[in-house]
Amino acid sequence: MTERIRIFLADDHDLVRDGLKALLAGIPDILISGEAATGKELFERLKQGLPDVLVLDLSLPDMSGIEIIRIMSREYPDVRVLVLSMHTGEEFILSAVKAGAKGYVPKNTSRNELVEAIYTVHRGEEFFGQAISRILVKSYLRNTAETPVPQDDPVDSLSEREKEVIRLSAEGLSNSKISETLKISIRTVETHKNHVMKKLGLKSTVELVKFAIKNKLIEL
Repeated sequence: MTERIRIFLADDHDLVRDGLKALLAGIPDILISGEAATGKELFERLKQGLPDVLVLDLSLPDMSGIEIIRIMSREYPDVRVLVLSMHTGEEFILSAVKAGAKGYVPKNTSRNELVEAIYTVHRGEEFFGQAISRILVKSYLRNTAETPVPQDDPVDSLSEREKEVIRLSAEGLSNSKISETLKISIRTVETHKNHVMKKLGLKSTVELVKFAIKNKLIEL
């Protein structure tokens, strides 16, 4: 039997945690391994055992969610942090990403997107979803609009299929959605994405978004 993904929930609202537990209860390969209502409680319980994924609300009463992400990145780098927050402002998203969050989804997300986000960050990939990706795109567009594209255009080294994968990834589509859109297997999508990242020297989805904007691979 495949080992279950251990999820820890950190949110100061009992109702939210109970709702998440009910939401994820029917998924056989996901296990809720712990929960906490405060930052202090979170770090105390982590001493008893580490989860695979921490689903974190940014608004805990005793600690900044961004500070928690920084501590997790420094002290527990093997635990992937997935932010689940009502805050969808640019400053919250960018701060969480810079601090080390591997994913960010709004609290009004669908069950399917939340589950996909958990699977994605557990695999070591990043997940932002279409709504959050649009905000990232707007932010990086403002920051890079004046940046000239190098004369040796790196886009020339990409195949048409690789460009399609970049464009869809930058628009926030998951690997499974890209697979459906392009009618290729998920493994082929992953292979294309890994090849592109290596070829272009990119290390994250955020860098992929910036590349797509600079090189006009996505329409805004």
